[in-house]
Amino acid sequence: MTTRPLIPLFASLVFSAVLFTAGCSTADSATPVPELAERGTTLTSAKLGRQDMTNKVSLTGKVTINPIFGLVAPADGEMRYVEVKDAKGTPTKPTRAGAVWVGGKPTNVDVPAGATFAGRLVDDRAKVTAGMPVVSAKFGGYGIVADIDGAQAYTLSDGLAAIKAQIKNGPGPFDCAVLGTIAALPPGTIPDPPAPPAAPPAQSNPSGPPQAPVAPPAEQPKDTRSPSEATGMRLVCTPPADVKLINGAEATLEVITARATGVLVAPVEAVAGRQGAGKVDVLGPDGARRTVDVRLGLTDGRVVEIRGGLTGDETLAVPGPNLPEAPQKPGN
Repeated sequence: MTTRPLIPLFASLVFSAVLFTAGCSTADSATPVPELAERGTTLTSAKLGRQDMTNKVSLTGKVTINPIFGLVAPADGEMRYVEVKDAKGTPTKPTRAGAVWVGGKPTNVDVPAGATFAGRLVDDRAKVTAGMPVVSAKFGGYGIVADIDGAQAYTLSDGLAAIKAQIKNGPGPFDCAVLGTIAALPPGTIPDPPAPPAAPPAQSNPSGPPQAPVAPPAEQPKDTRSPSEATGMRLVCTPPADVKLINGAEATLEVITARATGVLVAPVEAVAGRQGAGKVDVLGPDGARRTVDVRLGLTDGRVVEIRGGLTGDETLAVPGPNLPEAPQKPGN
């Protein structure tokens, strides 16, 4: 039996491994390395289209018993309150709380049926502006209350077209009717009832018959209502009567703030800006960009409404125009 030397065999294996490694390195180095496109490079283009649009805001709320809501001044003027008597039970008719006077004419402020007066929010005869909360009221029954932050408030202030509610692990979705305003409410006040008129002093008549003692005036019933506490910005709505609710249950509200039919839209990636005013880059036949100012409307996160500045036949560059960089301060 012939024994093969180990050293030449080992050298042969090392040489083969070196060739294999070198081959892999050569192939890898030939693969191009991807690079980022330069800023402003047109990656693709998009055409404008038409579709129906709906603006929605999602809120998290809770089922609340007897929620507080606010009523606002219907016009600019002077707020004059009237005395509201303590209601026994839940009123089935509106309750007059006062009126805003302007030009010698009043515009009434009424607490709706199913709710009770809970407090004055400004001083009597104070100057108010339209939309300012002036009266707080307490709804008699279950409602759904959702807290609102500042960013949501301006979106919701444009309008509350419709609200759908869904109780977590419960009934829904169902329509939910809005109560009052979404504005934050200051603490409410309930004025003291007017004092009874003082009894006239008994007159002495020595020569005449004795005078019967004057009975003291009847004691006025005390107002047992508690003034409403301050609230943050929030939305309060009431479900249909046949929906079973449990106090404290979590709920989700989908608020539709606006609708539009058959409007001109562009992809959000092609537009700089999201509300009011924006810019787009229109592509010419030669591929050159031309930045155009546009007026914007509703958006659903995928497309944005174009209310002005384009005819609808243009081709837009994607991504859209870049905002100019802020000027550098001296020394930077």
